[in-house]
Amino acid sequence: MEKLSFVVSLFTKDNDYQMAQAADAEQAARTLGVDLQIVFADNDSIEQSQQLLSFIQARSPANPNPDGIILEPVGGPALPHVARAAASAGIGWALLNRDADYLHELRKAYAVPIFGITCDQEEIGRIQGRQLSALLPRGGSVLYIEGPSENLASNQRTAGMQETKPPNVRVKVIKGRWTEDSGYRVVSSWLKLPTLQHGDVSLIAAQNDAMAMGARKAFQELTAGAARDRWLGLPFIGSDGVPGKGQAWIEKGLLTATIVMPPNAGQALTLLVKAFRNATKPPERILIAPASLPALDALRATFRGKEHSRQP
Repeated sequence: MEKLSFVVSLFTKDNDYQMAQAADAEQAARTLGVDLQIVFADNDSIEQSQQLLSFIQARSPANPNPDGIILEPVGGPALPHVARAAASAGIGWALLNRDADYLHELRKAYAVPIFGITCDQEEIGRIQGRQLSALLPRGGSVLYIEGPSENLASNQRTAGMQETKPPNVRVKVIKGRWTEDSGYRVVSSWLKLPTLQHGDVSLIAAQNDAMAMGARKAFQELTAGAARDRWLGLPFIGSDGVPGKGQAWIEKGLLTATIVMPPNAGQALTLLVKAFRNATKPPERILIAPASLPALDALRATFRGKEHSRQP
């Protein structure tokens, strides 16, 4: 068999988890002895679609590459037309961190390996809701930075958070785009609102660590004196928990908590390679469980310790 070749399509370089996905795929490719090309879409779903269609349309008997495509999509629809074009061209398809009904249909229609592998996005939201409960046992107001509205994972995380957060925790939602810069910009805009709009915010939560750190940077640079001390003294929580990034920020005290979402691009590549080499068929949907960092019990204990230290 000729050396297998694959394309990994990710949505931006300006996101720690996306870069961890790239590194995970590269490590798997080295281990498996396959060729790999990684492309980034600059957070543009049209660009992502065009990038992948260019690979599919260039495929021919003289140029049989790629054998498979691994996609983490920018938007919610997860490029169903591109997936069908890939499958009809004999290209395998692995979808990362999204649910898509078209996978079932394409698996019935085409023989190439087609599957999805995702971290449980609603469970990420549920864990974050439980973190809010642990950190705000008496309730309070949360400034909550969501990902883009068109992104299914963002909507699923919000739904999970709303399911488990306590009724006495109020959520003020602003919209980011998964990057540190977007977290900085949306908080900068929010700070320009009348002071009354800020209310008594007790915690800053973001749907990923990058936006949480962007928010922290905005409070540090755009406020001063006692106001800045108060903002930076609040808990900041995020998600992704990439080693060297989110996990390191917790160790440095810059984040209070995150949710570890293991990279899965390498696992997707491994499954595709196995399917081609051994003529096996991966499961249609593979679910990976996220985990709170620190554990929820440790978060509760931390809050109790702080409350005890305030007692006269």
